[in-house]
Parts: sequence; C-alpha cells; structure tokens
Amino acid sequence: MSMNDAYQPINCDDYDNLELACQQNLILTLELKSGEVFKAKASDLVSRKNIEYLILDDAGTTREVRLDKITSFSHPEIGTVVVSES
Repeated sequence: MSMNDAYQPINCDDYDNLELACQQNLILTLELKSGEVFKAKASDLVSRKNIEYLILDDAGTTREVRLDKITSFSHPEIGTVVVSES
C-alpha cells in the first residue's frame, strides 16, 4: 500500500447503516470507487491494523472490501447511502 492510499474512516451514520445491514444479512448493491458494481450479502464489519472492512458473502465466496473504497450501497429497506468520509 502506498502512502497516499492511507485509510480514511467513513461517516459514523454510514457505518451504522452497514452495521444494520450486517445484522440483518441484507443483500446490498455496492458501487466501489473503482467503478465496479455488484450485489452481495453483508455479513460482518472487521477492523485490522486500523483499517475497517465490510465482509460480504458473494455467491458463496467471502469478499472483503475496505470501507473507504465504497462509493455507495443500497437496499430497499435502507435506500441508497452515498458513503462520505468522516
């Protein structure tokens, strides 16, 4: 990881929405800053070395996404959340 790729924590409200999605195992549509868009089931939030990750079940495969790499996520119960940095 390069120095200019330092982790930027996300807004607390956005984090709370992700936490709720994990508790309810919601299928989220995620858009990443790379432009990738995909659907996966939210399962957990973890922190390693001061970097927070969303753990997803993507068709039976576990996938980890850094929270600061998410542009937005959506689900009918929570609407669309555009992620902002804290």
